[in-house]
Amino acid sequence: MRAALTAITDELRRLKTTGVKTVTVSDESVAALRRVVASRRSGFTPDTKSAAPLAMSRVKPDLRPIPVAARPAPVSTGTPIPPPPTVVLPTGDKQTRWNALLALVQNDAVCRSHVRPGKKVVLGVGNVDAKIMFVGEAPGAEEEVQGEPFVGPAGQLLTKMIQAMGLQRAEVYIGNIMNWRPEMATAPGAGQVGNRPPTEDEMRYCLPYLRAQIEVVNPDLLVALGTTAAQGLLGFGSFKAIGEIRGQWREFAGKPLMVTYHPSYILRNQSNRSKRMIWEDLLKVMERAAMPISDKQRGFFLSK
Repeated sequence: MRAALTAITDELRRLKTTGVKTVTVSDESVAALRRVVASRRSGFTPDTKSAAPLAMSRVKPDLRPIPVAARPAPVSTGTPIPPPPTVVLPTGDKQTRWNALLALVQNDAVCRSHVRPGKKVVLGVGNVDAKIMFVGEAPGAEEEVQGEPFVGPAGQLLTKMIQAMGLQRAEVYIGNIMNWRPEMATAPGAGQVGNRPPTEDEMRYCLPYLRAQIEVVNPDLLVALGTTAAQGLLGFGSFKAIGEIRGQWREFAGKPLMVTYHPSYILRNQSNRSKRMIWEDLLKVMERAAMPISDKQRGFFLSK
């Protein structure tokens, strides 16, 4: 429950920084929150079964899903970002080249200058022989601590989505465009609360490192998770809202690219309708990758 509330709080803060002023919440969600507040006042632990689950499981659909509006340009921190680096990797097998890339990123002066003390620069993880590569936008609080992408609540949900496809997380490759968590102003001595989307200049600087990961892994196809990731790969201004292009095949670095919603979309909208939209995109990925698809998988998250 604490992880779910933290994820919701972070997402609301992030939406606020992008200009979103209102969100729609279902009656069921309001009732669940009231039960949590009441249980805390009475000193009892809330019934986690009555709260919205994090997993992509079958739940009662919300009748008023939260809309996803086009996100305006992120706010810059004012720190100048230099031109993108030129990434040159040594010859050798995939693991040797990936290890060299990791060393380059960890020692990149620009990346290191944007990481707070005690936090880590983040590179992608997974199978260097993966056929499918998932791409997000930037590390969050948990990711900059562990130095690995998608390990927080959204990452845990992504793992469940991958498992629903019939794969294990270790069989795919997961990365972000950004190698550091975009900074936000904090009080002296205080940690950063919430996240903001990276600026175009920030993503442009880190893109050569993502291209290098694609070059090393050489996946059959890519999956962009969320609006900002899609903008970073396809170009800012290439679309107004992710709804225009989600579920469509595009191309990046010579690879087929599927655009879908970020897992955090499900964390704030538990309707079967929303889950089904993302799942239909993943079914297209499975078909393109020539993966077996059972009748049960084809029927996931269809409202009854």
